[in-house]
Amino acid sequence: MGAAGSKLEKALGDQFPEGERYFGLENFGNTCYCNSVLQALYFCVPFREKLLEYYEKNKNPADPEENLLTCLADLFTQISSQKKKTGVIAPKRFVQRVRKENELFRGYMHQDAHEFLNFLLNELVDILEKESSAVKDFSEKSSSEKITNGQRNGQANGVQKEPLVTWVHKNFQLTFMEFCQNLKLLYVADDEISIQGILTNETKCLRCETVTARDETFFDLSLDIEQNSSITSCLKNFSSTETLNAEDKFFCDKCCSLQEAQKRMKIKKPPHILVIHLKRFKYIENLGRYKKLSYRVVFPLELKLTNTMEDADSEYSLFAVVVHVGTGPNHGHYVSLVKSHNHWLFFDDENVEIIDESAVQTFFGSAQEYSSNSEHGYILFYESLTNDTSQPKF
Repeated sequence: MGAAGSKLEKALGDQFPEGERYFGLENFGNTCYCNSVLQALYFCVPFREKLLEYYEKNKNPADPEENLLTCLADLFTQISSQKKKTGVIAPKRFVQRVRKENELFRGYMHQDAHEFLNFLLNELVDILEKESSAVKDFSEKSSSEKITNGQRNGQANGVQKEPLVTWVHKNFQLTFMEFCQNLKLLYVADDEISIQGILTNETKCLRCETVTARDETFFDLSLDIEQNSSITSCLKNFSSTETLNAEDKFFCDKCCSLQEAQKRMKIKKPPHILVIHLKRFKYIENLGRYKKLSYRVVFPLELKLTNTMEDADSEYSLFAVVVHVGTGPNHGHYVSLVKSHNHWLFFDDENVEIIDESAVQTFFGSAQEYSSNSEHGYILFYESLTNDTSQPKF
């Protein structure tokens, strides 16, 4: 990518952000679904910074065997520490780890970028939970030993014994609290910078008017889409009231019987990083297969989230888009658009180029069912402008 890299550097000129790196990712056989998501996550700056910090604290020879977290931290560190400003990185170790952990991604078939994103985020949380549990178990064991030894801190024959300090205890105890507090993927100092939000599922019995609320966490919002619509209208439909009647009646605990009810979903706690998945692949019963919906869905550069339970609206700014290229769910290609330091970049595996902000709207979708345009926004990444205005924007 020498020529392409030089072209990008030339295009940015003296506006090339200091310390930033723009690297394409090598494709290892239909791994564009992985590359496009990785680029979006890399330019989610708080996420990147936490991974780089994790790498620095856990790079000594006593590290445990590798997992997806260590491989991802290593990959992000490789990119950020390159001497050149542009080029190509081969994420071979990370891809091998993904294939080892999940058989779904072992072949060379076309995969779904949204499924991969969900798998990756949940896997990172699982790893952090296990390591946090190891820290807790070690701390409890240490406290127990101190009490057993009469608060002598492990002294034997008058000699101070050093307690067994694992890499988890030494390097990761505070990192976990910052990185995964209460299953929120990102935590910086006292300000939450999370990808995980909370939804409230409310059901109101139409007989006694009792409201039953159930909270659930989410990494992304999966929205049904319609032709010539917008993210705002899709979000309104997501939170619209649904009437449960006939065979779908709700069992009311107060009435002790099935009753007609109204159900709606609201966002109780919006995340700092809002990920929106547009449900472009729909199962068509009469066809017996999934079909791609190429609908035109406008996603704004600035989004106001109004369907929340908080008093004030939450405002967001778009910083990345994973785009599906193709006409069907079982084949095609993925690319990503990323906003970095007020510049928009187009990442297509090994290739990286600068694009104009106005080009983003060409990925809204097709206004007509049959169109030559097959490049459609699939996963949207928004950063909150409300929570912390002092944070640098992407």
